[in-house]
Amino acid sequence: MDEREIRIIAVDFDGTLCTDSYPQIGMPNMPLIRFLRRAREQGNRVILWTCRCGGALGEALAWCRGYGLEFDAVNENVPEIMEWYGTESRKISADLYIDDKACAPWCVAPDGRRNL
Repeated sequence: MDEREIRIIAVDFDGTLCTDSYPQIGMPNMPLIRFLRRAREQGNRVILWTCRCGGALGEALAWCRGYGLEFDAVNENVPEIMEWYGTESRKISADLYIDDKACAPWCVAPDGRRNL
């Protein structure tokens, strides 16, 4: 398997797919939801990458399904990645990470200050 064949997007839930209202679910980010639905239609893999677990995770998944958004994996790697590396890593492997808490590595100085 050529790793370039797989295009994987990992996306956070609270503050990203919806406004941050944890433990409730906020308002939907419809442009992002539409983008992810199209990405899956084009053969990309989408992982829900969230701190939610248990009932809160179930609610988030049901909410996403209500907007027509399904996932190839939830808080784990897609099967192709596990097969490629021969194991399941604690780190989610993706080509693109979408998260409200994200910062590109070039915007953080060595002392931890942000260079925005």
